[in-house]
Amino acid sequence: MFTGCDKGQAKQPPAPQAMPVKVQAVNLEPVPRTTEYVATIKSRRSATIQPQVDGTITKILVNSGDRVSAGQLLMTIDPLKQEAVVNSQRSTEAQLKATYEYYKSELERQKGLYDAQVASKQTYEQAVSNFENSKAAWEAARASTISQQQQLGYYNLKAPFNGIVGDIPVHLGDYVSSTTLLTTVDENKDLEAYVYIPTDQASNIRMGLPIQIVSSTGEPIETTKIYFIAPQVDNALQGILVKAPIHESLDRFRNAQLVKARVVWSTAPAPTVPVLAVTRIGGQSFVYVAVASGNGHVAKQRAVELGDTIGNNYAVTGGLQSGDQVIVSGIQFLNDGVPVQPMS
Repeated sequence: MFTGCDKGQAKQPPAPQAMPVKVQAVNLEPVPRTTEYVATIKSRRSATIQPQVDGTITKILVNSGDRVSAGQLLMTIDPLKQEAVVNSQRSTEAQLKATYEYYKSELERQKGLYDAQVASKQTYEQAVSNFENSKAAWEAARASTISQQQQLGYYNLKAPFNGIVGDIPVHLGDYVSSTTLLTTVDENKDLEAYVYIPTDQASNIRMGLPIQIVSSTGEPIETTKIYFIAPQVDNALQGILVKAPIHESLDRFRNAQLVKARVVWSTAPAPTVPVLAVTRIGGQSFVYVAVASGNGHVAKQRAVELGDTIGNNYAVTGGLQSGDQVIVSGIQFLNDGVPVQPMS
């Protein structure tokens, strides 16, 4: 009889052992309110090299990426035709100078005869006229020679300042004109970030507004400030151009490089959680919070809305409050309602 009574009593399963977990209290930290845009890095000194004359390229003395000095010869366009023009003009100048010298001496001779009342006034005036005309013709020829010699210099293309040579799309033997792009020379210093901000944010733009230049992975590279705001809207982009100086090492940036720029509109306290405490299920973000239950604690899964990353933390825009105990270890072993033993 006693044996039968023992069999009828159900045995209670042992209570699950609480899992030790590390928790971290949610604190309010300064969180910036930002908007990310694509910015273009530009140098304050950048030159496009195009010829001022037509002709065939006979020399290319630099390669793409070379560092050049101001005045350094980059390319040469065949100058033979222009040299022939200069030589012809010099000959014309020499001929007209000889004529000028002749009429100059003739004027002196006729003046002496006129003063001695041997030559007529008409003859003297004709000598003066011949002298003045020959002088004007010689001076015009001399000016033309100088102009042609200066134009001869256009066949040698030189660097306007110290910088780096860009792409060279032309080759030896190519015929080029004034519309042909030969290369570029960029001075890779005094860089600026060009950011176009949509017009719906126009009222929030102000001088000194912080801008964070970030890498493709979101890692901050440099924090700078707006120092120029365009007075009008760009019609093509329907945005307002702002500029911010770049002080980072020039090895990180190049002229015309596209980067990510975060405009920091304001900074306000907000809850944050460690990145490692967040799990994602079906595109929704969750954290586990240690909640008191009876004589212990249990893990409760809570959906959260996340903002930008701040170092190793996420800003939380919804789902948590200051003081909540977020579980930051062993979350891969947790389920909703599992007993836990919080540890700081």
